Amino acid sequence: MRSSRKQAKWVSRSLTPQSYWWERDRGITGSQETLAKAGPTCGLAVDAGLGTRPVLQSRSPADAESLPPPLGPLGVITVHHGTPTSPNTCKQALPDGSGREEAAALRSLKMAAGRTGKSPIGNAALNYTRSSCVRAWRSRVSRNYRRALLRPMAYTYTSSSAGPVGSQYCVCRVELSVSCQNLLDRDVASKSDPFCVLFLEVNDKWTEIDRTETTVNNLNPVFAKKFIINYHFEEVQKLKFALFDQDKSSTQLYEHDFLGEFSCTLGSIVSSKKITRPLVLGNGKPAGKGVITIIVQELSDNRVITLYMSGRKLDKKDLFGKSDPFLEFYKQGDDGKWMLVHRTEVIKYTLDPVWKPFTVPLQSLCNGDIEKPIKIVCFDYDNDGGHDFIGEFQTTAIKMCEARDSTAVEFDCINPKKQKKKRSYKNSGMIIIKSCKITRDYSFLDYILGGCQLMFTVGIDFTASNGNPRDPSSLHYINPMGTNEYLSAMWSVGQIIQDYDSDKLFPALGFGAQLPPDWKVSHEFAINFNPTSPFCSGVEGIIDAYSACLPNIRFYGPTNFSPIINHVARFAAQATQQDSAAQYFILLIITDGVISDMDETRNAIVQASKLPMSIIIVGVGNADFSAMEFLDGDNRVLRSNTGEEASRDIVQFVPFREFRTAPKETLAKAVLAELPQQVVDYFKSHNLPPIKAEGV
Repeated sequence: MRSSRKQAKWVSRSLTPQSYWWERDRGITGSQETLAKAGPTCGLAVDAGLGTRPVLQSRSPADAESLPPPLGPLGVITVHHGTPTSPNTCKQALPDGSGREEAAALRSLKMAAGRTGKSPIGNAALNYTRSSCVRAWRSRVSRNYRRALLRPMAYTYTSSSAGPVGSQYCVCRVELSVSCQNLLDRDVASKSDPFCVLFLEVNDKWTEIDRTETTVNNLNPVFAKKFIINYHFEEVQKLKFALFDQDKSSTQLYEHDFLGEFSCTLGSIVSSKKITRPLVLGNGKPAGKGVITIIVQELSDNRVITLYMSGRKLDKKDLFGKSDPFLEFYKQGDDGKWMLVHRTEVIKYTLDPVWKPFTVPLQSLCNGDIEKPIKIVCFDYDNDGGHDFIGEFQTTAIKMCEARDSTAVEFDCINPKKQKKKRSYKNSGMIIIKSCKITRDYSFLDYILGGCQLMFTVGIDFTASNGNPRDPSSLHYINPMGTNEYLSAMWSVGQIIQDYDSDKLFPALGFGAQLPPDWKVSHEFAINFNPTSPFCSGVEGIIDAYSACLPNIRFYGPTNFSPIINHVARFAAQATQQDSAAQYFILLIITDGVISDMDETRNAIVQASKLPMSIIIVGVGNADFSAMEFLDGDNRVLRSNTGEEASRDIVQFVPFREFRTAPKETLAKAVLAELPQQVVDYFKSHNLPPIKAEGV
């Protein structure tokens, strides 16, 4: 984000949490009154609700002349953490070139964070760089945890009464449809009257989420009631579906006869799209021949509409020149009021403008209803913000979609005042839809539900710097609890990924060790010592192979990453020959030290960035990991030693030491935060839809 020094001035004021909703790529937010006050700013806001909300607000000077005030090219990015609170608890800090008010702004941030109790950024600090107006919020938690908070943002434009969409790491909401066959018959004179209860494991306890209706006298029920639940890719979400025969009107489950249950993770359902499994009783024995079928469907409407528009013979509004026209798009709310959802760029000095093609989420434009009225208003831009009204018209998305190929759709641009005054008035020009197309903006879940498999490989550092695995000070020492930092990293990441690979056979490779019988150093060996089949069955298989491998190798060196990266890249390259979104490869490297082959590793990553592949690096121990930060291209574009740029950022690095005392699921959240978007970015950049893509 960039801003000139002229614009900078530290300000602290209250804004409503609702004013921070942003319509991505459109520079529209909240009410016009709020934005008129906000001006060209860049800052950070903290909401003292159940959590802390970092808010980045930016205005690009490059677009300052192309969009009209009072909004201008102003965008607000909000990360919602918790629930909305009163307007008085939301503070905004805006930049000042002099920096004199930094302390006051910091006090505002600390004060807001302090109200939440132990906030993850309770000791927040604000780092201000004048030249680029960069704001960074810092704390004792890791950079990657902060980044994980910032990344899964909710982009939407809502009315002032709306609250945040989902929670911090939620990818989307999914709907689970349940049916059963051959249930146990617990009734003597008739058949069972079953209903299904969904439980979610929270803090090692089963918590009831919802229940279906009761189907009377039916051993093969198809429940009409759907379970709706937030889907979090970065978490292991354990579910239990329990069936009961309703005998009484009581809501207490112990009052009803138990028919069987089935437990699984939400990830396993999502990866399969549809599963059918046998029901079991509380003792683990089969519940007769009873089976349960669960079907998952994403609820979000990810359709987008792309419009290419022009004007013809628009009214001249400037005294000494032609008009500077731009368009505004409005959708109608439930209360009948029109809400601004999009604005085009300004085309200078013309009565026959041709606007650039633009894409808007269909949900934003018309709430996903292609027959819902849309109002399009044309203005002549004025520098003072008093834009001159040219005309308007109403249409629908389905009407605009009649513009296809070489067939355009034209609308009279009407000024109602002129229409009333003059009988001869025809229009104030024409607005032309040159082309209109509704497509699906595929999400991560679309690709997973479409059949994409996540191919997981783990690479383990067996260099001498780890220490003798028999020594309790060694990073490879398995303590009496049966774990170490290597095992913790494998389990945290692997238990998430394994749900998205149907065969759950994962290659596990080691590097930096001497192998029997000749004790030569290898940087690409199977830890099960089977080079033709390095696969391990599930995460448990990886852990078993790792434990068996430790006493049979000699730790050596150096720490070379490139052989393992190239190993996985070869398989990813083969997958591209299918020309489909069938496979995406994930390499987890766990290491304790500084990379020895940095140039080769940079080259390997740059080449891998062209492939369906991501790399996760977990640093264990207390070594200097600055080189790892360099590979993680969040702040700069990674280049090879020849200067070639990585086509995208595929590396995520986290130091394990910053998660030692954190809840066990925190590491997985930070490590996997970027992965869904990396998967989507790759397939989109190669124009690859999901294998089983649903029609628009």
